[in-house]
Amino acid sequence: MGNIVITTIQAPTSSVMEMLEKAKCNGLEIIAIGDRKTPAAEWPKGSRFVSIQDQQALGFALAHILPENHYARKNLGYLLAIQNKSPLIFDTDDDNAPLPSWASRPRTLSARTCLDSGWINAYQWFSDAHIWPRGLPLENARVGIPPAKLGDKTEVVAPIQQGLANGSPDVDAVWRLLMDQDVTFSDGDSVMLPEGAWCPFNSQSTWWFPEAYPLLYLPSFVSFRMTDIWRSFIAQRCLWAMGHGVVFHSAEMFQDRNPHNLLRDFEQEVPGYLNNQKIREVLESTNLQSGADEVSANLHRCYVALIMAGLIPEKEMPLVEAWLNEIRAVVTSRPKGIT
Repeated sequence: MGNIVITTIQAPTSSVMEMLEKAKCNGLEIIAIGDRKTPAAEWPKGSRFVSIQDQQALGFALAHILPENHYARKNLGYLLAIQNKSPLIFDTDDDNAPLPSWASRPRTLSARTCLDSGWINAYQWFSDAHIWPRGLPLENARVGIPPAKLGDKTEVVAPIQQGLANGSPDVDAVWRLLMDQDVTFSDGDSVMLPEGAWCPFNSQSTWWFPEAYPLLYLPSFVSFRMTDIWRSFIAQRCLWAMGHGVVFHSAEMFQDRNPHNLLRDFEQEVPGYLNNQKIREVLESTNLQSGADEVSANLHRCYVALIMAGLIPEKEMPLVEAWLNEIRAVVTSRPKGIT
């Protein structure tokens, strides 16, 4: 059985209940990771709620060193799914509801390949609006930049697949402060970004398959608004060493966004505005080993490089190493690529 992983500080939302119905039809179970702020509530059949107290009893050393009241506690949900030998993980949030088209996705699919390199705005393949994903450097978000060129459709293996979200999509605070509006993305072919093509992806509508599971790790000691974005840069770099690229596909979720303070979001995004290009440069210059069996070691190499460059604090490393130790410990029948 596959898993849907969320973290929440709310009782089951209407979006979660809609997701649960889709999960049942697709043979998936929801794992919901709580925190100190999460109220006591009855969670429906087909979901597993893990309170902060329950997390301490899981037997994961990581549970005791992850900060509380932090999104990175979602890492425990990923570990539970891996321990369950889940054949796929759908990563989402409690304010995202599935569209009618939502369904469990295959690891191998038909996609067009991006023919350009550098920073890519994947949203431009699915919308004519001036819109860009959270994490794209602002200097690459100007009006008038044409979408990157695409090749013909081919079959690709896609261990990480990013879906878009209609309604209130994943964008940065600058876009919301200046142009906030509901968005409906158009349907279109899935697109694979090969080595050298960079586009941030998020944690609100993303499919993960076993060889990429070690790359799920969310860092704790970076800005809240950058934890999944910086994860995506590391994941893309490691995917290339595996011979793969991240795939973007048309919207399958609708986000009815939880209340946010946009100026606080902006403050949390400043480290990204200032450092996303630097992170790309460090990752491009980091020597990784080829092959799926190197994925865990490559993740470690990326964090070493980013810490040495002063982009991630050194106190992140004990958590990275604890995560990798947990990965090795929970996988008794190891899917290819998990070492």
